[in-house]
Amino acid sequence: MITYEPLWKTLKQKGISTYALIVKHNVSKGTIYRLRHGQGITLHTVEYLCEILDCNIEDIVQYKKEID
Repeated sequence: MITYEPLWKTLKQKGISTYALIVKHNVSKGTIYRLRHGQGITLHTVEYLCEILDCNIEDIVQYKKEID
């Protein structure tokens, strides 16, 4: 399972709000919704977030193995 938990920590560390992502960096509200609800996003979006936050992929997404 992919989780975006690292993204929220990275945003806090960088002092960037989701509002700033929407207004200043033109990230769609739909993308923010998908991130908040753990839904899929494109690698292009992950790359764009890495550019905005000047970070690595692992600072945005994390893979967690699901236990059956």
